[in-house]
Amino acid sequence: MSRIGNRELQLPNGVSANLNENVLTIKGSKGELTLTISNLVKLEINETSISVKPVDNTPRANVMQGTTNSLIHNMIIGVSEGFSKGLEAVGVGYRFNVQGNKIVINAGYSHPVEIIVPEGIKAELVSNTEITLSGIDKQKVTEFAANVRKVRTPEPYKGKGIRYKGEYVRRKEGKKAA
Repeated sequence: MSRIGNRELQLPNGVSANLNENVLTIKGSKGELTLTISNLVKLEINETSISVKPVDNTPRANVMQGTTNSLIHNMIIGVSEGFSKGLEAVGVGYRFNVQGNKIVINAGYSHPVEIIVPEGIKAELVSNTEITLSGIDKQKVTEFAANVRKVRTPEPYKGKGIRYKGEYVRRKEGKKAA
């Protein structure tokens, strides 16, 4: 039995939920998100809360109950508060630059790397070595942040690379330790 799936999701003020056939639409002050609901679960929507129930007691239905509950929870947070992910570039000459709808990254290559920012995500330059990505869809924000990080992942010897804000990079000693 899913424990996360059993929680009742409270709708904050200004957030409304609407179920049309098997498509859930959640509207808030920041925007609107939709989710196609599996036929293994059913939703009970009140004025102030949403609860997810499995159709039967099969393991697959229990899994979908927890997954659907988490996705709806992220949608509620997204349309009311939004999500943000911070990235920082560590290394000599490593920097970010935002130009319109693309991010230009200098990360130790012979050329600058350009990444186009997807629709629904806002890139904000904090400093030339720090950037904040924000949006209402948690999956889009974190996936795009992971793609930016992939340009130059942190290496364990000097710690250079692009890392998440507050990420700990485990360091190694190198040759001299032998």
